[in-house]
Amino acid sequence: MYKLKQNFTGGLDFVIRLSDNAYIPFSEDNTDYQAFKKEVLAGAELQDADGNVMTDASAFIATLP
Repeated sequence: MYKLKQNFTGGLDFVIRLSDNAYIPFSEDNTDYQAFKKEVLAGAELQDADGNVMTDASAFIATLP
């Protein structure tokens, strides 16, 4: 399970893997980021910054680099 985190200006900079509270930056070079995208597309739960489960997380993943 993952949760999006906003920065101080309201933009999204990273995601938190809730199982171990790891901060995962939105960076193509980061293997955790690659795994995050793959897992969410396979059905892993993604929460928005307010903690609400995103019902169409795959659409959000498609907007990411």
